[in-house]
Amino acid sequence: MPQVEADLGRFENLLSSSEDLTRMIKSPVFSADEQFKAISAIVDKAGITGLVGNFLKVVAKNRRLFAVPAMIKAFRRIAAEARGEVAAEVTSAHALTTAQETELKAALKSVAGKDVSIAVTVDPSLLGGLVVKLGSRQIDTSLRTKLNSLKLALKEVG
Repeated sequence: MPQVEADLGRFENLLSSSEDLTRMIKSPVFSADEQFKAISAIVDKAGITGLVGNFLKVVAKNRRLFAVPAMIKAFRRIAAEARGEVAAEVTSAHALTTAQETELKAALKSVAGKDVSIAVTVDPSLLGGLVVKLGSRQIDTSLRTKLNSLKLALKEVG
């Protein structure tokens, strides 16, 4: 299972770093055969073999590549539950250092009462702060949200 998670993570990184790949998996313009050939070449070049490589090829052949990001998210949630962890999605304005990730995991563990695995994405439009989704809870400390709240408050006053 750790190898599957690692391979899915590598594919997810490829997706987040390539607009062309993201367009290819989401666009209905590409045929199943074209998607299959493209995914086969990508996973072979990236060294994603075995279960995940075959899985991605089957998904491409069945024209379901658009659902892969949601499938990866669901797999992570199930794997975390099997390990007795809670999964959290963290969106940050800037990439987190290892020390910051460790501190965040510790803080979330104290809230959740379990070990927490985090998936971090970077969104510069937040300007600063974090948005943390832990189960059904969302904690938004982003500067963008604070500025929008202030803007609304000023409109109500004036």
